[in-house]
Amino acid sequence: MTAELKLGINVGYWQRDPDDQTETVLAAERCGYDSVFTAEAYGSDAFTTLAWYGARTSRIKLGTAVVQMSARTPAATAMHALTLDALSGGRVILGLGASGPQVVEGWYGQPFPKPLARTREYLDIVRQVWRREAPVTSEGPHYPLPYPGGSGLGKPLKSIAHPVRPEIPVYLGAEGPKNVALSAEITQGWLPLFVDPEQIEPVFGASLAGRPDDFEIAATVTTIVTDDLDSALEFAKIPLAFYIGGMGAKDRNFHLDLIGRLGYAEEAGRVQELFLSGRRAEAIKAVPDGLADAISLLGPLGRIKERLQLWRDSPVSTLLIAGVKDEPTLRAIKEMADS
Repeated sequence: MTAELKLGINVGYWQRDPDDQTETVLAAERCGYDSVFTAEAYGSDAFTTLAWYGARTSRIKLGTAVVQMSARTPAATAMHALTLDALSGGRVILGLGASGPQVVEGWYGQPFPKPLARTREYLDIVRQVWRREAPVTSEGPHYPLPYPGGSGLGKPLKSIAHPVRPEIPVYLGAEGPKNVALSAEITQGWLPLFVDPEQIEPVFGASLAGRPDDFEIAATVTTIVTDDLDSALEFAKIPLAFYIGGMGAKDRNFHLDLIGRLGYAEEAGRVQELFLSGRRAEAIKAVPDGLADAISLLGPLGRIKERLQLWRDSPVSTLLIAGVKDEPTLRAIKEMADS
C-alpha cells in the first residue's frame, strides 16, 4: 500500500498543430498535481513539448514517458535532460524505454537485440555525463566511447555544462518481468503501461521485490468522467486494441504478452488477429470490458472515487491521469485522491 498517492497527468504524444495542452498543464499545476509526462513513438519527440510546458510552469515536475533510447545516443539524451533540468530549476524526471524491434529497427535503423544489456550500458553513460567526475568512457559493446575505428581521433570528453543536479531521477518504461526487475535495480522508478492495480503484486511482485523503499511507481491511467459507462469503456478500448494489435510484430509484441500475463491471453490473441486483418472496429469491440475497466478510471465521479481506493491499496505511488483536460474535473479527482 502507498502511504500517499500522488497525482500527475500524462498528455501523451503531440500529433497535430492544435494539440497544445498548455492550459491543461497549467490547470494541473494550479490543482496541485505533482507532475506532467509527455511521450514519443514515431512522430513527435518528448523533450520539445516538455520544454514548451516547462517554460510556462514553475513547480510541476517534468517527466518523459518515455524517451526511446534508440532515438538518441546516451550522451545526447543526457544533454537534453541536463539542459531542461537546469532551465526548469531541477524539475526533470527522465523516463527511458527500449521500445520494440518494429520501431527501433524500422524507424530508427538501430539494432534491437539485448535490450536489457543496452539499457544498463546506456544509463551508465548518461549518469557519467551528469556527474562530471571524469571524461566519459564506455567499453561497450553497444555504445563504446570513444568510438572504435573511424578517424582514430576520438577522445574521452567531459560535459562543458555543469548540471544543476548530478543525479536526475530516472524511471524505466518496462513491461516484461526482467525489465521491471532491472528498473527496480538500477533506476528510481518504474513507468508501467496497462496495469491493473490488483495484479501488480501477483504479476510483478517478484520483479519488484528488491526495490528500495523510495522507489516510485508512476502508472498512466486512462480517465473518462461520464455518466455513460458503456461509452467510456468503448473509448478506453481503442488504445488497447491499437497496442495489442499494431504496436509490435505478429510474433513479437510485448504489449500482447503483458495482457496475457494479466489473464487475457486468448482474448488478446483474437484482438491482434482482427487488428492485423484490417478489422479494427471489431478488434476494439473484442477487447474485454473487464480489462479496459481494470486498468482505467471510468464513469461518474462517485465510481471513480471508489476505484481510486484500488490504487491506494496498490504499490503505485503516482497515478498519471490521461484524458482529462478541464480544470474542474482535474480538481475534483485531486480532491478525491486527497480525501
